[in-house]
Amino acid sequence: MRASAPTAGQLVDRWDVLMAAIAGLHIVLTPYTKVEESFNIQAMHDILFHQENLHQYDHLEFPGVVPRTFLGAIFVSMVAYPFVFAMKLLGIPKLYALFTVRFVLGALVLGTLHHLRQEVSRQFGVPTSKFFAILTIVQFHLLFYCSRPLPNTFALALVNLAFTSWLSGSPESTLRYLVVAAAVFRCDMILLLAPVGATLLLARSISFWNAVKCCAITAILSIGLSVAVDSIFWQRRVWPEFEVLWFNSVLNRSSEWGTSPFHWYFTSALPRAMMAGLPLALLGVLLERRTAKFVLPVLIFITLYSKLPHKELRFILVGVPVLNIAGATAMARIYNNRWKPGFIWRTFYSLALVMLMASFGVSMVIAAASHANYPGGHALRVLHSKEAVASEVSEGFVHIDVLTAMTGVSRFCEVPHWRYSKEEGLFLEDYSLRNFTHLLNEKDSIPGFLCLQAIPGFSRLRLQKTFPQLLVVTEPKVFVHRAEYLDDADTGEWPGCDAWSGTGWFG
Repeated sequence: MRASAPTAGQLVDRWDVLMAAIAGLHIVLTPYTKVEESFNIQAMHDILFHQENLHQYDHLEFPGVVPRTFLGAIFVSMVAYPFVFAMKLLGIPKLYALFTVRFVLGALVLGTLHHLRQEVSRQFGVPTSKFFAILTIVQFHLLFYCSRPLPNTFALALVNLAFTSWLSGSPESTLRYLVVAAAVFRCDMILLLAPVGATLLLARSISFWNAVKCCAITAILSIGLSVAVDSIFWQRRVWPEFEVLWFNSVLNRSSEWGTSPFHWYFTSALPRAMMAGLPLALLGVLLERRTAKFVLPVLIFITLYSKLPHKELRFILVGVPVLNIAGATAMARIYNNRWKPGFIWRTFYSLALVMLMASFGVSMVIAAASHANYPGGHALRVLHSKEAVASEVSEGFVHIDVLTAMTGVSRFCEVPHWRYSKEEGLFLEDYSLRNFTHLLNEKDSIPGFLCLQAIPGFSRLRLQKTFPQLLVVTEPKVFVHRAEYLDDADTGEWPGCDAWSGTGWFG
């Protein structure tokens, strides 16, 4: 039986605010981006700061393995532009524009989660909607990734809208959102579109010809828009997601970035992404049969995806909100029955509370590890704070090596009057011949340069045996160097690389 629709005062509740606060905290604590996010973050920077001057865009110099669409970056940049424009007028450092675009993207995804929650409330009741939020909060990955400029994140927003439409009884909109996600942002969404479409057909929610017509028209429009826009930015005729599909599926080149066994998504990725939500989701399918038709396509999607050798957790993150719906129905049933006679429901309730608290504890540890996983971004910030601002080195020429560039450095991190190089293939003796004033490098000793500071990065998690506690172990990852010929520059603010003594604890 449907629950009554929420009133206007309930459109945004405290659980929405809490989810937004945690997502915002992730942005503040971990603002930098890694290599898989580099295309979209550099595209947002270039759209905001270079606009029509395409020859200055980063992707023309560093195109990556396969092209990606600019459509997501354009949308986020358009929303962020008024704020960034005001920052330019006020002279606010460019780094805060990075916070801005990430807040905009996070708000976009959280908005789709809000609409999904409201539909869950209508279909399964208000308690289920609240427990959906609670499960999302105690998990780490969904709120962490919701502001990360990945193609997967844009696809996540569309998949959330697709399942919202499905819950509300609009199969055409469901298919349209999934087709746009597959044609523009992630071609692998075809693996989700197929089982969802088959389920809609088997349930007779939509006729075969209406489904074909809906998907075909949406695909033609989506592909046409992508080709029209992306061909301008890439300066050649291109449909990015087709090239991604060819590279990953036909050529199977993605396996060059590592492979995992077939079962990895089910035995490693999903348990880490969902934690307490996973057993609750399985229980929810048994207790609330209506969730089965939504969960089954997600499980088929993950199974089909498991055939690809290269696996990453973010590839299946789009399925987590749907599985959380099933978990929330189980939690609502347990909560409503907790005072019934007998010990079964009370036992379930106690176990569920323990699992939720344990999940939140593990999420906090993972958040600390993630903060320590961007040594490149931290190194550039430290360099600017001590050299570009506090010292006599008013104009610098910084070389950024591959590890540093992959772990947090983007054009948002740059400051005026300084130059930056990501030239690859240099030998140690080449650096002193390039007139670099500073280096950010994974080597602690480079001829012609003085090592100023070691920047730690995540190494591993370790369980402390004396008092059971999961700790984050860090070790030096990136070293900040200054050219020896700058012998008149003050080094008093720098601790030196010898200040780091072995492995340390973070957080």
